[in-house]
Amino acid sequence: MQFHVVTIFPELFASPLSVSLLKKAQDRGLVTCHVHNLRDYTADKHRSTDDAPYGGGPGMVMKPEPIFAALEALGRRLERPKRLLLSPQGTPLTQQRSASWPPNRLWSWCADAMKGSMSGSERWSMRKCRSAIMC
Repeated sequence: MQFHVVTIFPELFASPLSVSLLKKAQDRGLVTCHVHNLRDYTADKHRSTDDAPYGGGPGMVMKPEPIFAALEALGRRLERPKRLLLSPQGTPLTQQRSASWPPNRLWSWCADAMKGSMSGSERWSMRKCRSAIMC
């Protein structure tokens, strides 16, 4: 089983991936974990991954472009995985629901962790991605 984590904080994953059950699984060859820096998929000189919300308002939202670039790049290298968009607004993901999915399939899990990070035009862009999105 392979895990690919795309994050703006790759350093945070060094410790949890090198201890406990994940470490044992990696040592036995059952799991491989790869951490990718989202900033490597940005196009501007500041390597920005967030921006002000469209229409104004407080806070910041994630830019969709680096996320899509990362998913597309990983999809080309990993035989085009299915993409699963996780969001607080979606249907809860349960063991029973995931049991109906094909085994041995490569999945990309996209976590919508920031408030408003996948709104309007971003959801439209996500639908345009080549791989299927299961919501």
